[in-house]
Formats: sequence, C-alpha cells, structure tokens
Amino acid sequence: MIIKRIALICGLTISMVSAAEPEKQVYFGDTHLHSSYSFDAFLNNNHSADPDTAYRWAKGQPVIHPYNRTRVQINTPLDFLVVSDHAEMLGVMRAVREGTIIKEDLGWIGNIKRWYAFRLMNEAIDTDTGLQFFGQFLPKIAANSDHSDPVKDTGNNISDVNIFGDTTKTSTRAWDDIVESAERHNDPGTFTSLLGWEWSSVPMGANLHRIVITPDGADKASQFLPYGSDKSQYPEDLWQWLDETQQRTGTRFMAIPHNSNVSKGYMFDDTSLRGVPIDAEYARRRIKWEPIVEVTQIKGDSEARSDFSPNDEFADFENYDHYIQQGKSAYKASTADYIRPALKKGLAIELEVGVNPYKFGLIGSTDAHSGLSSAEESNFWGKMAKDSTPETKERFGSISSSNGWNMSASGLAAVWAEENTREGLYAAFKRKEVYATSGPRMRVQMFAGWQFPDNAVMAENFSAIGNQYGVPMGGDLLTTSDDGKAPSLLIRAVKDPVDANLDRIQVVKGWVDNDGRQQERVYNVAWSDDRELNADGKLPNVGNTVDLSSGRYTNTIGQAELAVLWVDPDFNPKNSAFYYTRVLQIPTPRNGLLDSLALGLDEPPRGPKTIQERAYTSPIWYQSQ
Repeated sequence: MIIKRIALICGLTISMVSAAEPEKQVYFGDTHLHSSYSFDAFLNNNHSADPDTAYRWAKGQPVIHPYNRTRVQINTPLDFLVVSDHAEMLGVMRAVREGTIIKEDLGWIGNIKRWYAFRLMNEAIDTDTGLQFFGQFLPKIAANSDHSDPVKDTGNNISDVNIFGDTTKTSTRAWDDIVESAERHNDPGTFTSLLGWEWSSVPMGANLHRIVITPDGADKASQFLPYGSDKSQYPEDLWQWLDETQQRTGTRFMAIPHNSNVSKGYMFDDTSLRGVPIDAEYARRRIKWEPIVEVTQIKGDSEARSDFSPNDEFADFENYDHYIQQGKSAYKASTADYIRPALKKGLAIELEVGVNPYKFGLIGSTDAHSGLSSAEESNFWGKMAKDSTPETKERFGSISSSNGWNMSASGLAAVWAEENTREGLYAAFKRKEVYATSGPRMRVQMFAGWQFPDNAVMAENFSAIGNQYGVPMGGDLLTTSDDGKAPSLLIRAVKDPVDANLDRIQVVKGWVDNDGRQQERVYNVAWSDDRELNADGKLPNVGNTVDLSSGRYTNTIGQAELAVLWVDPDFNPKNSAFYYTRVLQIPTPRNGLLDSLALGLDEPPRGPKTIQERAYTSPIWYQSQ
C-alpha cells in the first residue's frame, strides 16, 4: 500500500511516499582482501587462511589465525566481502609448499622447492627467509629520474622477476577454488560474496594496482582466468581485456584503483601511464571502468595531505610514506597521489577535453593479507599474518622503511543499496552511492538539491525527502534555473552503535575558478558540545577522553547523531564544483597504543597513540552551464 502525507512548508508541496520504492539500506564490507593464494601473503606467513577462512571470519564465525594459531573472531560481522587475491602467480607459492604444483607449470620451480625445503628446516630459528625471498619480487628503484613511462624503466617489468614461467594450470586450479568458495558462502539477503582479484601493476615501485570485481557467478567466471600485470602493466590494457572478456563471456566488470598514496605521481596524473596527455577518449574509458576508488586502507589514507591542503587541520590522517620497492628512497608526495587534488584536477581536465576522468565515488577496504578483514582498531590482526602479535610488528625492517607500527586498522566500504545481493551492491557501486570509513560503521547520508523543506533535517523519512528533492552521493546536481540560487546539502551522520561518538560533520568543496585555478575549502557544518566557530570558520577541538595508561575511552564528549541542512555560502553558478562530506569521530585508542601498553613500553615505537576515525562520502558534482 502506498501512503502519502501532504504538507505545505515554506511554499513547498511535499509528497512523502513511504512504499512507492524499495528503501535503501547501508551495508558494510571489504572489497580488498588477500588469502593464502596471494604470493606475497603466503611468503609473509599466511599459509592456511584460504578463501573459506576469509568468508567464515567475515560472517562472524571463529577461525584459526594463520600465524599465531589462536582462535580469532570479528566483533561485528560484515555484510559482503571480495576475496581479491593477486592474479600474478595466483596460488603458486602455496602449491609449491604443498607439493601440488602441476608438472607442466614447473619451469624453474625446482629451485624454489629446494629453497622452501631449506626454509622449513630452519623456520624455527630463521623466520625472515620467506620475507627476504619476497623482497626479490619487489621492483627496483627507478633507473632514471624523469617522469616518463615507468613501465619501460630498466628492471621494473614484473615478468622480469617471475621465474616460474607459465603457471596457468596451477593458477586456474586456485581460481576454481576461489570461485567455489564464493558461491558456497553467498547468501542473498544475508551475506554477499562478490568475485574478484587484484591486478598488481607496480612499475618503478609506483603502486597502480586495481581490484577487479564482478557481480556474476561461477558460470561466467569459469570462462576466464584473472588478468594480471604479468600480461601488461598498463591500465588501458586491463580495460581492453575487461572489454573483450565482457564481449566474449557476458561477464560484467569494474576496476577499483588501489589506495593511491604510494603511486609516485602516476595514479591521477595529467597524462596516461605512457605519458600521453589525457584526451576525451581516455577519460571516457577510464571513468567507464573505474567509477569508484579506494581512499583508505591499512597502508594509509589518501584523502588529503597538508602539502596540498595547508588550511585543512585534519588533512594528515594516517600518512604512509613508504614505497613498495627494493632499496629505500625518500617519499615524495604528489598531487596525483591523493583524492582531493584528483577530484579538482578532474574538473580542470573536463574544461579542456569535455570529459572528467576522475569523477569517482569513494570506498575504503582493508588490503589485509592475513585472510582476515580486520578493520576494528581494538581487534586488529595486522596487514600481514605476522603483524598479529605486538612482538612481531617489525617484520618489514629488512626490505622496507615501514613496519606494523605504521599501520592502523582500516577501512570499510559502505554501500547504500536496495538489497544485500550481488546485483544490488554492484548497482550501487556503478551509481557511486557509496562511501568510505576508516573502520567504524558510521551511518552517513548526503543529498544535494536546490530547496529542501525546513523540517527535512529531523524528519523520520529523511531518505525519502532527500531523494525526492535532491540527488544522493555519487550523483550530479543539475541546474534548474538561472536565478543563481545556491545548492543545499542535506546531511545526516549516526555513530557506530558499538563505537565512539561523533565530533563534527564537514563539507569539502572543490572547484575551478574564473581564472582556471583549482580551489578548495573545508566547512564545519555541524558539531557537538556547544562549541562555536571562530572568525576563520575553525572549530575548537572536541577534546580527548582516551586514558593513555589503559587504552580506554569514554563517550562523555561528542554526540551520537548529527544532522544539518547546509547552503553553500560561496556558490558561483559559473564554476563547476564537487561536494563531499567528511565525518569525524572523537579520539579513540590506536592499535599501536594498545600493543605498546601490552609490551610495557612507554609509548608506541611509531605512530600516534590516538586516532580520529572518519568517513568520506562520494562527491556530488555541480556542472556549470
């Protein structure tokens, strides 16, 4: 039955429909998780957490940790999961150890078997053998210093270090098991398993990985083997393969760019990876295949950095300044490594070529290699399996300047969908009605429109009003008149029921001004605890209740829910712009504080003691006429 309520508010006739369309719910999950089938996960001590383990953990069941062998269990189960193992050498390392490598795939495998036998004999006294061997697969530091095509740089093609030869048959067997596990655990309406993998391009140590996902099942997945960067390290070639495979098999695909903070200025550049300036055709292909990106994960956050956003006091959140390569070199941040500069750059490119290649939505995911999607700070089981104990966080010391102390538990993909199914989630990804969190399950909604009713902020049917009078996150706000009226944002954020209170809601705006300059501004639009803005629009800190001697906190500050109807005070109808929401929690203990207390240390060897968890919505774009 359709029920309507009619009211006149500020001259608006409001038709509130409660059952005309299925109501969307928010679902939380992880699109970026590795099992023991990933070569780097296996070489870093994940020998047993396979896809079945990953799904059982995500669904809330207790499992055995692959390194410390204790019983572990997620606090709040996920709604969906993608086991996204690396396509390169998929399942090969595990097959070598188990002696199940297919004979036709041996190549140089005999040397690896001898190495592994040595490792097994010495594992008790030499736990770094596998880690050091893993380092041989990392790319070398650039042989030249210009910003030309990094794939052509000497010694940086992944096929140059793949000593296994053609491992197609062994990898096909692993892929079949990944598909079978996903099919077995998929429970429409309750828990969704989406098929996927990681294409792992890392030329010159520039992380350009993409997670590929599909809503289709075993009937389609059995017709292809995941495409890896050993075939090509160029994103355009991945897109071409996706297009050709879609045409051949009917499989639908989407590629999600990996957290971009260590992409060495290549992920969101002004040119393609081959160094060719972005044109309309490239822009259309990119946004077709890559409508959403990963903004936060265990290996740092890529939303903003003070180098490029000096007026943003919350820009430097979980900076991760460590490259993935042999040898150590100083980290150098680039605007092409971060999301907010990329969104602004996309507007500028659109003015030049007519298409925005960076008109993407935002999600978070973990990138955990332990088989355990652990984004809960107090229940964090590490990036790699060996990160799982406080005494083993130094694992990367011999091959990288980073280690487990640098990393926080992050993140999650939040999806507004009509149902928790493969079709429902994939449709939401495509329309970009998604957002990222650094771990907590904050419930965030954002709509943009030209005039919302005054009672919308506190209305019980908040979503219905938002959809009726505006567009949700990920959408386009179309101009309806030439009167210069400023757009309004209708925003609501609700705390995770088992986590910390909220500090504030902020709106981040980016635009290109009349002189072609890329601009940004962060607005505090709603906050807790009766604080007041100063003349510069800044807000006093919310405070900090974390007890540094115990690692506990209280919710005596902050607020459980914040909502606001905000009108852009600086709107210029001639300037295209984007808006997204950032929601901050009050400070809570970071995992490094908890581990240092457990070890009896005065403070964590690296990293802050507390963390202000956050959420980022996908933007809404305004296109000038």
